[in-house]
Amino acid sequence: MAPDYYNGYGGGPSGKRRRSLVMRLVDLALTLVTLAVGATMVLTYFVPYVDPGSVWFFPVLGLAAPAVYVASVVLTLYWIIRWRWVCAGAMLVVVVAGLFKVSLFWRPEIRRSYATETAFDRAAVKVMSYNVRSFYGEDGRSSVDDILRLIEEQAPDLICLQEFNARLAEQSEEFSLLGEKYEIAHFGRTQAPDSVYGSTLTILSKYRILRSDTVLTPSSSVWADVIVGEDTVRVFNNHLRSTAINASDNQFITSHQFLSDTARETKIRSIVTRLRENSVLRAAQVDSIAQVVGATRTRRIVCGDFNDTPMSYVYRTMARGLRDAFRECGSGYSHTFRGFYNTLRIDYVLSGGFEPLSYEVLPVDYSDHHPVVVRLRKSS
Repeated sequence: MAPDYYNGYGGGPSGKRRRSLVMRLVDLALTLVTLAVGATMVLTYFVPYVDPGSVWFFPVLGLAAPAVYVASVVLTLYWIIRWRWVCAGAMLVVVVAGLFKVSLFWRPEIRRSYATETAFDRAAVKVMSYNVRSFYGEDGRSSVDDILRLIEEQAPDLICLQEFNARLAEQSEEFSLLGEKYEIAHFGRTQAPDSVYGSTLTILSKYRILRSDTVLTPSSSVWADVIVGEDTVRVFNNHLRSTAINASDNQFITSHQFLSDTARETKIRSIVTRLRENSVLRAAQVDSIAQVVGATRTRRIVCGDFNDTPMSYVYRTMARGLRDAFRECGSGYSHTFRGFYNTLRIDYVLSGGFEPLSYEVLPVDYSDHHPVVVRLRKSS
């Protein structure tokens, strides 16, 4: 009886039929998944071209774009292995269509520059953009001295700080020392409802600052004209509208509480609503800022926390006609926000009239963002 039992459930015709049925069910389920993932991936390609106010769920798709692309690649490989060429071919078209978009998030390390720091200093302008979270770390402690020492060590030529807390900075001896090396363009304190500790934007420059002004408000977009060699360079510092996703929301998502929380529908609806509403506000901001940037006839550097990923209307509008240092000099997968599984690149250094030479995200934990450091050389 043993051989019959084995053949009935394992190697005999009945066992083969069962395995065949299981694989058919798996293929059917994955076919449905493939249709959903493929359609979602195609929609993400349109996200940067559509105002968030027009399609409410597009901002969420932009956030999910890297994960959806990886899922598309995995499904393509699965169908190739299964020799299901219709599904494999369809997904391959979707994946290939997104190859250009991949460089927004990830770049292979094809070649490494071995130029020395001294050579960089002679040839380039070193720029740092950093959202300092009002000089408070995620543990609630002041990080002002740590951040200012980091700036001292990095010695950038131009520094764009977002959520700058003037009160804390002015109490630090480190800031007094920086003031001896940098000209500082202050833009006042703001008491806007969404500001933290009266935070605002600040530009520090080793070059002479000719003039400065605001584009929107002291906490959202400002500029300063600096003299670099014989050229006037306009430096824009931006902090666009927050997503309004707080620490408890991030914990709710990343700890998978939404799978078991009885109030998950209400919480998820609240998160999506805030994402949508603030995406619309950011879009309005970037439309105004991009007009000013586009009308600038001098060389320009555009820095800041855009609070949006590269697969977004905000990024595409701001980056139009400019060069993204990560896309030309970065390597691997870049993230600048310390949260949401470390998947979000929302801080940028863009430039016009410059050639990006290097791109680096410093792995420090003094804020909920990482500083971005870029070297730029004037282009002819």
